[in-house]
Amino acid sequence: MTFNQLNLIEPILKALEKEGYTQPTPIQEQSIPLILQRKDLLGCAQTGTGKTAAFAIPILQLLRNEQTTERGPKGIKALILTPTRELAIQIEESFTAYGRFTGLRHLVIFGGVSQHAQTAALQRGVDILVATPGRLLDLMNQGFINLNSIKLFVLDEADRMLDMGFVHDVKKVIAKLPVKRQTLFFSATMPPEITDLANTILVNPAKVEVTPVSSTAETIKQAVYFVEKNNKRKLLNHVLEDRKIETALVFTRTKHGADRVAKDLNNAGIQAEAIHGNKSQNARQRALTNFKSRTTRVLVATDIAARGIDVEELTHVINFELPNVPETYVHRIGRTGRAGASGIALSFCDAEEKPYLRDIHKLISKNIPVVEDHPYHFTSIGQAEIVASSAEKNRTEVKKKKKWFGRSRS
Repeated sequence: MTFNQLNLIEPILKALEKEGYTQPTPIQEQSIPLILQRKDLLGCAQTGTGKTAAFAIPILQLLRNEQTTERGPKGIKALILTPTRELAIQIEESFTAYGRFTGLRHLVIFGGVSQHAQTAALQRGVDILVATPGRLLDLMNQGFINLNSIKLFVLDEADRMLDMGFVHDVKKVIAKLPVKRQTLFFSATMPPEITDLANTILVNPAKVEVTPVSSTAETIKQAVYFVEKNNKRKLLNHVLEDRKIETALVFTRTKHGADRVAKDLNNAGIQAEAIHGNKSQNARQRALTNFKSRTTRVLVATDIAARGIDVEELTHVINFELPNVPETYVHRIGRTGRAGASGIALSFCDAEEKPYLRDIHKLISKNIPVVEDHPYHFTSIGQAEIVASSAEKNRTEVKKKKKWFGRSRS
């Protein structure tokens, strides 16, 4: 199938052609017709499947078809709510690309920067608003934003909203939306808490699931290195000696860890920058721009900061530390191998992280191949269960916390 077969209007087809798009991805092929039929949609698709275009393209078409020649102020017609600044910026860039010939006005708002430019744009009039929850509620409370004219509402990356504690903010926003609206709900995973939330905001939704929940893309080659914790930085330097690794996104569990790893890499002569929530928005954008242009070879990130990073031809993702929530592993490695491209995901596992690895294997229904041919191979990793009690306790606490969140929302 091609985009020409999806009954799209000429201005959008022209923009897609300019972007080099010819064939829709499965999530786009299935979602676009349903959204154009004005149905609520529950979409489950792993990251990198083309999800943004799946809702941006039909939203642009629906709003373009409703445009009139009337003058005067117009209210916001579409709201896209997303958890992070980086993802919000990426989504707004997509609306810019696909909607360049539609005449529709769009704006992205997020915290961490002055609100002056954002409020000035709002006062000039906006058709499509992309926002993070905190800044949206802030500007709503100041009277700069009114949601009474919303016809289309998109909740994107719903599972990350839960992980970041934004669910209560999301519910505050939803309470201000018109009851009569079209709602699109997208999430990479569908734990019970997310299903419950979807059931409260969707009306007879169509459902699209293009890949099994919590699966990893077949185009991503995965491998795990067993290594002692204090040798991980040496192993990372060793792996990056391979000049075939042109770009690498390295994940750490903490902000401090990201800074430390980036500093160590730079000391070893490897150009690296860190990106996390403690960095200013300007610093985060500068680091991301440098990484995309390949001025920086390695970007070291925490999970929250990395959501929304979309880098073409990212060759490698490296889990310097394994996540203690297995679904996060799927999100992380989905930064590479995007839209059908190939990619490589490497993970470093120390003794305390062995339970996390078992959970990941269970989630993705396969064992990740082990690389033994490296100078820091930890031969005693098989005894990890003996020394992993602290990791097991942490993992149990995470599960308890998720259960508690679920009760608090009911």
